Amino acid sequence: MSSDTGSIRKIRKVWKSKPTLEGAGVHLKRAFGNNQVPNLDPFLLLDDFRSDTPEHYLKGFPWHPHRGIETITYVLDGRVEHGDSMGNRGVIGPGDLQWMTAGSGIIHQEMPKGDDEGRMYGFQLWANLPASHKMMDPRYRGLTADEIPEARLKDARVKVIAGQIGGVRGPIRDVVVDPEYLDVTLPEQTTFTHAIRRGYTAFAYVIDGHGYFDLDRNPYAHEMVGNNYFDLERSCECGSENLVLYEDGDAVAVSTQGSPVRFLLISGKPIGEPVAWYGPIVMNTQEELEVAFREYQEGTFIKHR
Repeated sequence: MSSDTGSIRKIRKVWKSKPTLEGAGVHLKRAFGNNQVPNLDPFLLLDDFRSDTPEHYLKGFPWHPHRGIETITYVLDGRVEHGDSMGNRGVIGPGDLQWMTAGSGIIHQEMPKGDDEGRMYGFQLWANLPASHKMMDPRYRGLTADEIPEARLKDARVKVIAGQIGGVRGPIRDVVVDPEYLDVTLPEQTTFTHAIRRGYTAFAYVIDGHGYFDLDRNPYAHEMVGNNYFDLERSCECGSENLVLYEDGDAVAVSTQGSPVRFLLISGKPIGEPVAWYGPIVMNTQEELEVAFREYQEGTFIKHR
C-alpha cells in the first residue's frame, strides 16, 4: 500500500485529549487548542465530542459569532441541528459534514441532539485563515454521508473529505490552506503509507483501536511538557483519544498488529502569521480582535447580505 513516498515522517509529539466544557455546558475532549499554537499551524483546535450521556451535550452551542476561521464539524453518530446568519438551516446526521468559512463574520448555533439511544459522536476542527482572507465573504458547505467518497486500498478504507488518495478526490476543494482530511480504518496486520506534501503540518487523531504511527514503532515523545503530553514508552502503541503530531517529511506510515485502528489524518499548509485569539474569533492583532467584538456589540458584525 505504498509507493515512492520518499522519507517517512517521524513523530514529534504524542498526547492525550483532555476533558473540557464548552458552549452552554457541553462535555467534550479537547485534542488541541490555544495552548498548542503555533505547533499545528494552520489548525487551531480539535474537539472530540463523543458521548453517550445526553445531559452532557444537549445544552449545545447557542448563537455565537465567528470571524477569521473555518469550522469543520464531522458527525459519526447522532444528530446536530444548526442554523446561521446566512440563512442556512438543517441537521447533520451520521457520516455528514459541515464545512463553514466564517471569514468576515457569521453568527450560528449548533445544537447536538444525539440518536435514539443517546449517542452523540463527532469532531470539530478549526482551521485558521491568513490575513488576506480573514475578511472574505462567509461560505457554507454541507455534505451528506453519501457525498463523501471512500477509497479502498487493499485492506484499508479511507473516507476522503478533502485531499486525494488512491485516485479518489474529496469534495471539499479550493480552501486556502490546502487541507487534507481523511477518515482511515485499518484492520489487523496492515500497513498504510500515505504521501503528504513536504512542509505541510500533519497529525493523526485516534478514534478507536490501536496502531503504530511510524515505521520504527517507537511513537512516544521523550520530551514531556507539563501534563500535555502522553508518554507511550510502555506500549509503543497509540490508542483512542491520542493525537500524533508529525515532523516534516514526505509521507506517514501507520501499521497494526492484533487490533484494528480508525483515525483522522489531517494536513495543511502553514500560514506563519501572528495569531490573536479570543473565544470564537481569531485575527492577527489585538486591535483587530477589539474591532470584531465592538462590532458584535454594536450590531455591525455581519458584513455579508
